[in-house]
Amino acid sequence: MSFFIPDALAQEAAGAAQGDPLLSLLFPIGLVVILYFLMIRPQVKRQKEHKKMVDALAKGDEIVTAGGIAGRVIDLGDNFALVEVADGVQVKMRRVAVESVLPKGSLKEL
Repeated sequence: MSFFIPDALAQEAAGAAQGDPLLSLLFPIGLVVILYFLMIRPQVKRQKEHKKMVDALAKGDEIVTAGGIAGRVIDLGDNFALVEVADGVQVKMRRVAVESVLPKGSLKEL
């Protein structure tokens, strides 16, 4: 009855070639290095630039917030800024919500 199922011919075990453990770790380490330089490092750089910009805010600066509100800073606290968005309309917001500082004169009559 052996003609239905062929005999399994096992090759002689020559021993599995074991690679250098250092080379087997090279690929994951390379991925981590690439991830750091392409994703983590640029994000940290942007965070430092944003913190520097927020710390440099002063009264009279014209800003745009993360929500898209444009206005002029009229008062600054440690964590909050009072922003005038129109004549007589003042909004209190967190300083970290400031997305960018506009050049002077960008906003016309408020």
